[in-house]
Amino acid sequence: MSDPTIRGQAWDIIESVLDDATPQSEWAREQLRSQMESHPGNPERALLEHLIATRSITGEQSDASELPEANLPSPDLPTPDEDYGTTVLFTRRSRRRIEGILGDRMLLTAFQPIHELSSRNVIGVEALTRFVSDDGASADHWFNEAAAVGLGPDLEFAALQAALVAAEQLPENIYVALNLSPVTCLDPRLRAFVEQSRLAVDRIVIELTERLAEDQYGPVVAALEPLRMRGLRVAVDGAGAGFGSMSQVNHLSPDIIKLDRNLIAGIDQGAGQKTLGAAMVEFARQIGAELVAEGIETQAELSAVMELGMTGGQGYLLGRPSVQPADWAAWRTPAEQEASVSGSSGPAT
Repeated sequence: MSDPTIRGQAWDIIESVLDDATPQSEWAREQLRSQMESHPGNPERALLEHLIATRSITGEQSDASELPEANLPSPDLPTPDEDYGTTVLFTRRSRRRIEGILGDRMLLTAFQPIHELSSRNVIGVEALTRFVSDDGASADHWFNEAAAVGLGPDLEFAALQAALVAAEQLPENIYVALNLSPVTCLDPRLRAFVEQSRLAVDRIVIELTERLAEDQYGPVVAALEPLRMRGLRVAVDGAGAGFGSMSQVNHLSPDIIKLDRNLIAGIDQGAGQKTLGAAMVEFARQIGAELVAEGIETQAELSAVMELGMTGGQGYLLGRPSVQPADWAAWRTPAEQEASVSGSSGPAT
């Protein structure tokens, strides 16, 4: 019996490609073997990378989602490159899976708290998507698979809508950081999603989690500017992880800089990490950006980042992601909690 999970489907397709001994498929076999070596134990990722490479070779457009399925060649018919048929088969399977999620809205939003370190008050949350699936695939896998078949922005917008609706149950003083790719930031639908949300625009933060290409900086800045003028803020994720992240900070002038977990992990013991962390604190101060240390997992790391002057923090030590509104309600400040209790107590009898 075949394995119905995405991992089982990936192995089935990989085996079919590698078993094809025709000369026309030699490039495909070598390319797929290379991807499997680059992603050991992760056949889904290897196949997705193979799919992307094959699409670029065959000239398939990134907006293939706009093409009717009837126009795609059937994998059962011979094609100039037999591997192209295999690619189309996997594309169709992936598209059906993603379209099923989009149609049934099989996703939830988890919020992870972002703290002001001096007061320990929750000042914001990062929205993280959780997929209702029984195959164990991670959120990153779902988004990568959607992007590979031309449905990346559609899935991101579904996650965005779910997060904005869920955020209505958060305390009113908390901002919401939404992870979006540069491609989705350039999509004209973004402005309508933000403007039609019941959440105030100044509580919304667009967190860019992918590196921008040089030719994307100008268009992304221009696309976000009208919303930024109305109060929307921009965060850059993974800062401090290399030159690319700092180039992104320089071009985008973000309101929030999130320091990469690789910089924060063990910062209490790493002299170089402390030096870079101190430099980032001063850099953020100079450009007027808030600084958030990501991935704080130990008390020693928390103490170190506070000693360096970092004011914001996020990580398992401070709070894990939760899909429970009861947990979100607990993120009110003490003053808000007191006001809520006194306001609901009613007159004495």
